[in-house]
Amino acid sequence: MYRKIIGLLFVFLVGQNLVAQIKLSKSDIVILDFKTLAQKKKEIQAKDPALYPAYLQLLNDADKLLNYLPVSVMGKTDFPPSGDKHDYMSLAPYWWPNPATTNGLPYIRKDGEINPEVKNYPDKEHMPVLCEHINLLALAYYFSQDEKYAAHASKLIQVWFLDPATKMNPNLKYGQAVKGVVEGRAEGLIDTRQFIFVIDGINLIKTSKYWTAQNQKEMKAWFAVFLNWLQTSDIGKDEMNAPNNHGVWYDAQTLAIALYIDSSNLANKIVQRAANRLDVQQDNKGFFPLELARTTSFHYSVFILNAFNVIAQLSEKTSINLWQLKTSSGKSLSKAFDAMMPYLTKKKEWNGGQQIRPYSYPDGYPILLSARTKYHCEPCFDFIKSDAKQQYKTLLLNLL
Repeated sequence: MYRKIIGLLFVFLVGQNLVAQIKLSKSDIVILDFKTLAQKKKEIQAKDPALYPAYLQLLNDADKLLNYLPVSVMGKTDFPPSGDKHDYMSLAPYWWPNPATTNGLPYIRKDGEINPEVKNYPDKEHMPVLCEHINLLALAYYFSQDEKYAAHASKLIQVWFLDPATKMNPNLKYGQAVKGVVEGRAEGLIDTRQFIFVIDGINLIKTSKYWTAQNQKEMKAWFAVFLNWLQTSDIGKDEMNAPNNHGVWYDAQTLAIALYIDSSNLANKIVQRAANRLDVQQDNKGFFPLELARTTSFHYSVFILNAFNVIAQLSEKTSINLWQLKTSSGKSLSKAFDAMMPYLTKKKEWNGGQQIRPYSYPDGYPILLSARTKYHCEPCFDFIKSDAKQQYKTLLLNLL
């Protein structure tokens, strides 16, 4: 998994995979700012006492991940409709068996309530954890230059993406399927937003002897095919036209891929499209009404802002700076930040809509970090310090 946002990753909280540092949920991606990383690396080499506890914690966590075995799409028990386990498959999380029919079909929607049956297709469970681990290992390599971390990160990448026996086919034809309704949906494309973590990880280990020029060539080729599928398939086109956070996350991941494969013209177009979305989806107060309508409206309000946050970080590599852009109708990313800050820092209790389960405030740390670095909001970072309490010194965000 901001997720400074987009150069990916503070490491996040995924299921039971907890290590010592405060983690972010898989809904939150941190994009890495490589200039900042370079400066932090110099400070770590000088054993800066303000950074060294977080650095030691990073290495401790990365050491544990050396025992994490590679996973692949071949781990499914059931086959996708294609009959090819190389095809990724997941079930739509908010769709449940129909109690009105004997076979449970067609499934019915219960917004915000996750059907435990989704775990029967472990691709969706494995992938975000894998992407997180790749990124964390890559960060450990970058700061320490210890090849063992790059070696394991490279192995994890190759098993999921490149090895002929285990690689994922570059499509999402069967993402977030709804039994009895559709084999795959546009909504399934949001699953692979985690690939942004992988791209950052690759950029961190590209100097390692364990990531070869051939690996880089094959990985760029894989992502080029995947990006083409995202842009040309009916499912991809549907997701591109989604009016809510799904469309924004579509832009975030296609932008990350376009920049990775050196397609600068496409990257410029994607940032402009994201700016247009901001103009349409944001209200005059800085909120996003379609997200406020969800049963977990606080979560989704942060979720869409994280997507824009990722795009803004990546936009620095394009001709459009989304951080400072103001649309013709006065919409802006800074307005969205201002709207959410009182709630993310607990100065106000959320009143924007339903929130049927508690919100995890560390999930908002990436937004607060970006508010500090891009909009000079020092109180935002002060909140992180006070909220994290004694764990603050070891937070990975200190290194980002």
